[in-house]
Amino acid sequence: MSVLHKYTVIAPVSLSIALFITSCTENKVSQCQRLIRVVNAGTSLIDKNKGTQVITSIQLSKDLEFVTKSIRELNLTDPKLKEFQSGFMKIFENLSQAIAKAGRALGATKTAEASASGREKIQKARAEIDSALTTATTIGKQSDTLVNEMNKYCRQPE
Repeated sequence: MSVLHKYTVIAPVSLSIALFITSCTENKVSQCQRLIRVVNAGTSLIDKNKGTQVITSIQLSKDLEFVTKSIRELNLTDPKLKEFQSGFMKIFENLSQAIAKAGRALGATKTAEASASGREKIQKARAEIDSALTTATTIGKQSDTLVNEMNKYCRQPE
């Protein structure tokens, strides 16, 4: 079993167990910790896979879909944390889509032939990759803002 495959299996299982165990006592602090833990797991996936090849990009996109699902399933009760939850779900969903788009475009460049139509295919793919990178940069800024707001909120006493 490859290391990547092991990580892909271990991370979701560990995350699910952690969420199950911590769901017993619900207060603002524990809900903050659970949301932060899942967001950090998603951010770590992105950091570890920056600048990777097509296959890894497609897998990262799938992993981020799982992070989005994990955030959705947190069952938070604090109204403000529910807002953060919704924001992070959108962020990871949009990142997943942008990374998948870039991965597909990168894959298209590898199959382009040495011809006029091949050059057009590469130019189109490059535009899609640039668009995906711009989208990812914008989403990254939104994520940073949301993380700062959430951290500020979570530091406030109950």
